[in-house]
Amino acid sequence: ALEGSDGFPDGIMDFNFAPYDVRPFTNYPDDPNGLLAAGNDLTPDTLVRAYRLGVFPWYDASQPILWWSPNPRCVFRPGDFRISRRLGRHLRGADLSFHGDRDFAGVLDQCAAPRDEDGGTWITAEMRAAYLRLHGLGYAHCLTVDQDGALAGGIYGVQLGGVFFGESMFSTRTDGSKSVLAMLWALAPRLGIQLLDAQVESPHLMRLGAYLMPRADFQRELDRLIAETAPRPWPKGPFRWRDL
Repeated sequence: ALEGSDGFPDGIMDFNFAPYDVRPFTNYPDDPNGLLAAGNDLTPDTLVRAYRLGVFPWYDASQPILWWSPNPRCVFRPGDFRISRRLGRHLRGADLSFHGDRDFAGVLDQCAAPRDEDGGTWITAEMRAAYLRLHGLGYAHCLTVDQDGALAGGIYGVQLGGVFFGESMFSTRTDGSKSVLAMLWALAPRLGIQLLDAQVESPHLMRLGAYLMPRADFQRELDRLIAETAPRPWPKGPFRWRDL
């Protein structure tokens, strides 16, 4: 897309979630990476409205709040997740215990830890505070795994209706995040999850069974699976793979 003087694609709009002014996506520029708009805030109301439309914030501290809706969308359905023989042996044989909504702030901090040489992170202090508020209201959740009594991996995201919008994962031990994803799908019927949004494709996710869904189909799935947006409590656990 062509860039304007501010460095963002021409045509990027302010993102307004007033009930009478939710513009259809056809009015947004078709940026190849899914950048839709800039502006607004990270209040719980704004975030819930955004996720309901399949839009999420992603930016760093040097930028305004940027809103994204990739096309196509990287998603998982129940049964899609591929458990390799090695991962299966790990799940059955290692001393693993899984916990729902334990130390959400700690999971955010693990996900925010720099993972490359530039030391940057997109989970800014503003983003951290916003998702802590969502967690306090019952919209944002996390699942973690301990191995031999020590934290090995985790995931956090937002659940609306039958959709879990995955935001970030981390591993401190080999197969930590894979184990958490496997358990998330094992618990999906209990949690009411029918679709997991992984946002943007990566070779790692595609190997695990994710696939790409056109944005129009993804929006139809949101309409079908999110009949209401009331928060849903998660069970605390602990859960063990061998007990499933």
